[in-house]
Amino acid sequence: MEAASSISGQCSYTYEEYKETADWLLTHTEQRPKVAIICGSGLGSLADLLDDKKVFDYKDIPRFPTSTVAGHGGHLVFGKLQACDCVCMQGRFHFYEGYNIHTVAFPVRVFFLLGVKTLIVTNAAGGLHDSYKVGDIMLIKDHINMPGFAGQNPLCGHNDERFGARFPCMSDAYDCELRTLAKKTAKEQGCDSFLQEGVYCMLAGPTYETIAECRVLQNLGADAVGMSTVPEVVVARHCGLRVLGLSLITNKVVTDYESKEKANHEEVLKTTQHRTNDLQKLVSNIIAKI
Repeated sequence: MEAASSISGQCSYTYEEYKETADWLLTHTEQRPKVAIICGSGLGSLADLLDDKKVFDYKDIPRFPTSTVAGHGGHLVFGKLQACDCVCMQGRFHFYEGYNIHTVAFPVRVFFLLGVKTLIVTNAAGGLHDSYKVGDIMLIKDHINMPGFAGQNPLCGHNDERFGARFPCMSDAYDCELRTLAKKTAKEQGCDSFLQEGVYCMLAGPTYETIAECRVLQNLGADAVGMSTVPEVVVARHCGLRVLGLSLITNKVVTDYESKEKANHEEVLKTTQHRTNDLQKLVSNIIAKI
């Protein structure tokens, strides 16, 4: 049985299994990507910017999981963006889908074996910071790994030194130079008025947060909350990849017991449609300067 089919529990992969997937991709495309992009809910159209595309369905790639959530297309797209060889995931994998934490981050080690040096992660997130507005783009400067607090860390289990050290540092998880470049690029293209910078908190999902939970997260210093991204970033840094993270604020969390507002996935997808062009342009212009 393939490791990717396992749900729940600490089931990790061997180096050879990651390499099998990477080698399969290398034999089926001439592209040799240096940048990987993981698209969040409703943001898969970022892959449409790529030229000379080669598209693979997740189901056709050995050991690759499949997306089961609306807004996650389920395609791995190779191509060129601003003359840079890239690979783009149209749809990611989530812990709440029943995948174990190693499977959620499986593609990142494959990207490392493909020769990727930089990972760009995007997500849809709820705004915790009082000043954030729906439609803002938050540059991630740090994260709070709530599943990790409960022992759900993709680095648990056997450590293979060919990927990275047993105890990797996470204080520099989000590359400072890439964040500076992103802020400069946003100002140049005129979207710095809705660019924020803050701390992303991952919860396991699939439920949206209670009012009490949101208040706790605010007290912990979180500025936005979502159900993804952190496992991929942890594995990327373990492999030595540079990471840039961008959260699209698709809703404001509910912190008032008198409020009639309710978080829902349809609202998330609707907001991503409104701001997709700005985010696409920002990512494209950043890649042009990497």
